[in-house]
Amino acid sequence: ACYDALMSGRAARLEEFDAHILACIIAIGAQEASLHEAVGLNSDELATLLQWAFPQSLWEVPLGEVVQIIRSPDEECLVDLLRQAVTSGAWAATWLAPMIARRAQRPDHLWQDLGLRARTELTAMMQRHFRILAARNNRDMKWKKYLYRVICGESGYALCTAPSCAECVDFDACFGSEDGESFLARSRRTLDRTTP
Repeated sequence: ACYDALMSGRAARLEEFDAHILACIIAIGAQEASLHEAVGLNSDELATLLQWAFPQSLWEVPLGEVVQIIRSPDEECLVDLLRQAVTSGAWAATWLAPMIARRAQRPDHLWQDLGLRARTELTAMMQRHFRILAARNNRDMKWKKYLYRVICGESGYALCTAPSCAECVDFDACFGSEDGESFLARSRRTLDRTTP
């Protein structure tokens, strides 16, 4: 319901794919205790994003009390990496980068943590908004693993002790399939079963 309400009120200036990405992240975050904490944006940032991207939305956004976001050092590094790699405009650096970094702290595949339908949507988003990073992931490593590998590599820390990926016993952990169900689809199916 949150996703549909957001999409129905999207701004004309925002392309449908970009609105979809933002609506997925907000919708998956809305299922958690604090929307601000879930998406990594403080009160002002979230309010401004919603007004900019979804001005006609019928969804009652639970903005609640004023919240200042505190990021771990790992999350801050990821925000910085993504902001430096933005190739599509200021809005992606301002809102999308910190949202991705916050959702990357979750334990599942990044595309699931973002509420997307499939990994292909995450890849398309990376190619659209973070082209340089996307181009460097030329072996199709899992996105979360790849992003942290880049951060570790830039800081001189060796994330992996294997001499090469081809020789690594954990190859599937970095490059294996990312099958699974979309968390928003699962939520919708559960809601459909419980709604009379």
